Amino acid sequence: MNKSSGIRELEFIALMAFLMSNVALCIDTILPALTEIGNSLEVANNNYLQLVIIVVFMGLGVGELLFGTLSDSVGRKPIVFVGVGVFVLASFLIVWAPDLKLLLAGRFLQGFGLSAARSISIAIIRDTYKGDRMARIMSFIMTIFILIPMVAPLLGQTILDAYDWKAIFYFQLFFIGIVIIWFWLRQRETLSKEHRIAFSKRLFTDGLKEYIRHKKAILYTLTSGLIQGAFIAYLGSSQQIFQVQYQKVEEFPYIFGGLAIAVGVSSLLNGSMVLKYGMLKLIRLSLFLSILSSSIYLVFFLNSTNPTLVVLIVFLAIQFLTMGFTFGNLSALAMEPIGHIAGIGAALFNFMSMTVAVAVAVMVGMFIQGTVIPLFVGFFLSSIFAMLLIKFAQSS
Repeated sequence: MNKSSGIRELEFIALMAFLMSNVALCIDTILPALTEIGNSLEVANNNYLQLVIIVVFMGLGVGELLFGTLSDSVGRKPIVFVGVGVFVLASFLIVWAPDLKLLLAGRFLQGFGLSAARSISIAIIRDTYKGDRMARIMSFIMTIFILIPMVAPLLGQTILDAYDWKAIFYFQLFFIGIVIIWFWLRQRETLSKEHRIAFSKRLFTDGLKEYIRHKKAILYTLTSGLIQGAFIAYLGSSQQIFQVQYQKVEEFPYIFGGLAIAVGVSSLLNGSMVLKYGMLKLIRLSLFLSILSSSIYLVFFLNSTNPTLVVLIVFLAIQFLTMGFTFGNLSALAMEPIGHIAGIGAALFNFMSMTVAVAVAVMVGMFIQGTVIPLFVGFFLSSIFAMLLIKFAQSS
């Protein structure tokens, strides 16, 4: 029994995973529909459709600053409910949008609303666990969480075949409705009243000053942003790569889901290995493998056309296997010294890492036109700089 949450550990892991998975569902179910959205809204440049994915992450980063900060003052649960309300309104804005600009505004607000569930989930986990045990719980949560990207594109394609792209957003509303009822009934408030910070104009600035004092937290946050950025670049361009460059329209959901398994497997392995080897050793090993595999790809294909689909899938699978050993571990390392301001800390961690990630994703994504090379350049450079930041963090 998890005393802080009032439910057993297995249910706690499942609930946090499904609460966080609304973000993945919001992003991945819509991937097969990007071409239809572009046709429906008369979008001329396919690269602009990547923004339908990327602006969600922008909303996530901005929203977490507000919601994470407020959660340290009013508690965790009320903030989740407010965020879900924003998400619902944003979803209706999207289905009524007459053009791409208004749809992107709705997608930004969807991310803004979902940021509450995402950041508060991390704060709840940090309220309940710490250290390697927190990393272990995060890894198991990521293992369940990754099931959504495995099935979401296929689910989105199924809905698209039966109805139209707008029906995908109605399904997202149904899913988050089920999860929020579960959360309301079963999850207790993890931030007791005596540990809440009185709301004031200085609440955020004081939290920011406290966060900045911890150099390692900042460095781990930036490292996480680099790794996430390379992954978001893949998410934003995956439909363009597989359906446009490789002409695998019907096969795309299965390819995407199959590659997602790699992240799930490594996240599961991380949960079993982190207590034995420690977070830092696993992160360094994963970054080394990422650098090695991406450099091999660039050596062989830098001045040539795209390789066969099988070759590409193998190299992408290696990259995603390494990511499962970084996501949960980096967030645990960054949150470890700031557990006393977990709400604001989670907000700042997610905002700073997402700001870096979106910048990386946009820079990489805009170059993906007819070749996958920019994606692997992104993997290579992100891992190199991440390795350097880890080294600086350990020497500080």
